[in-house]
Parts: sequence; structure tokens; C-alpha cells
Amino acid sequence: MGPFDWLPYAPLEPLALDWLNGVELAVLRLDRIDPLISGNKWFKLTEHLAQAHQAGASGVISLGGAYSNHLHALAAAGKRFGFATVGLLRGHAHHTPTVEDLQAFGMHLHWLGFGGYRARHEPGFWAPWRERYPHLYPVPEGGGGLAGATGCRVLVEQARAQLSHLGWADYDAWWLAAGTGTTLAGLVLAEAGAHLVYGAMAVPHDHGVAQNVSALVQGGYQLLDASRGGFAKVDPLLRDFIETTEQACGVPLEPLYTGKALLALKHQVEAGHVAPGTRLIFVHTGGLQGRRGFTAGRA
Repeated sequence: MGPFDWLPYAPLEPLALDWLNGVELAVLRLDRIDPLISGNKWFKLTEHLAQAHQAGASGVISLGGAYSNHLHALAAAGKRFGFATVGLLRGHAHHTPTVEDLQAFGMHLHWLGFGGYRARHEPGFWAPWRERYPHLYPVPEGGGGLAGATGCRVLVEQARAQLSHLGWADYDAWWLAAGTGTTLAGLVLAEAGAHLVYGAMAVPHDHGVAQNVSALVQGGYQLLDASRGGFAKVDPLLRDFIETTEQACGVPLEPLYTGKALLALKHQVEAGHVAPGTRLIFVHTGGLQGRRGFTAGRA
């Protein structure tokens, strides 16, 4: 594996929506960094790939579902930069637009079933895969852990460098969806207490986001439930909100993360929990390729 010095730049854009009620909002468009290696997933991968290179690995093995943004970005990166990728997938073999892309990008897939995938946190899980693929570097689900968080620290630097374009001297806080909390932890590390980071949890409390984040950082953030009843739960209110928002501002959203996070912010503003004049940076974490599963009828 060669060195990975590609550092895409995410534009920071003002977002005007009628429900903001005096709150100033700018969106960091990670969805625009690249057509395929999109969103926060690349930033979460950078440190893992650097460690794989240092270890002399010829490629990477990781885990995810049949709509995984993480595996999609990893497979696309493998194809572009010329390293091997193996994906361990949840469930049983079936075709989705994401899976078809993974295969087209050259990722070798193994389907673990549901029980086999649940075992991914057990101490001996990686042993047989290390034996089968001794030259591949294992990356945790979603590119998580301290390495994943460290790779996301640069997002703070990129946003601050663009504040003058908005006419802002400073901002008050960050707002983003939290699936594992890795990106949130990276922002907290980079902020070092300077600005609060709000994480709108796109998954229920029992998915361990709070535990993941507290293992990486202490303080400087606040979590709130935006799961709307469960991971991948998409109700009519959320669908209508996404459609209305896209028509109003032209920013594409997806229903698992960014849509839920922005709707949660709307509820907080309407409840009076965010004061007029507050300046927030909203992180668009990408994941738009996953929308194909919903337009195909996945609920």
C-alpha cells in the first residue's frame, strides 16, 4: 500500500431555511468532496490506512451491511489507490445497489449471516480472518475508534478557514448526526473545549454511541435522541421534511443520518432551545449512495 496524501476539501455553505427563526446555519458539505469516496467515511479512514501502510499491509479488511457507506468508500478507495479490500457483510447474500458497487470496485465479499455478524465484538472474532488474510489490515466497523476520530479532526480546521466567506468571525457550536460517534469525537478532540459539539443520535441508546464517545473524549459534547424509533426507521414526517428541505435549499439529504439530524435541529429551534443569533455549523456526513435502497422501496 502506498501513502495516502489525498486530503479533499469540504465547502462550507450558508443554509437558509424558514424555520431557523434567526439561528444562523452553515453546512460543511462532506457530500461534495468526491463522487465515490464521499462524506465523513474518507476522513475516518485516513489514519487507519496510514497504520495499514506502516504495518506493511497490502490491503484492508472491514465490516458493514449491504447498504454500508463505510464499505462503499473503502472499496472505492481501494480501486482508486490500488490496494486490496475485503468486506465482511451482515446477513445473507443479496443484491443491493451498494453491494453491486462493492463488487464492481473489486472488493471481495464474505456474508457472515446475522449471528456471525453479531459476534464481531467478541475477542476471538478476527483470529480466523487474520489467518486467512495475513497481509490485510483489519479496520473496525465504520472506521471507528481513536484512529477514525483522529482522521476527522481536520474538519474543524477546514471549517474555520472558510468562516470569513460567511462573514462570521466565530461560531457557537457544531451539529451533526451520530451513528457511532466517531466523527463527533474527532470534532471534540480538535475543539479542545473551544466550542460545544451536538450529536443527534441516529440510532437508539442501546447501540452504544454514548459509550463509544466517552471512551474517546471527556466532555465538550452533548448527545440527543434523533433515532425516531430505531436505526433505519423512516416515518412519513421525516420523508416529508427531507423532500421539503431539498426543495427549499437544494441540499440533498438521506434519511438515516443527515435528514434525522437536521429534523432534530428543527425541533430544538421550534422548542426554543436554540436562541436566535446562534451560529451553528452542521456537518453533512454524506451517505447519499445509501438513498438508493430507500428509493427502491426499502423502509
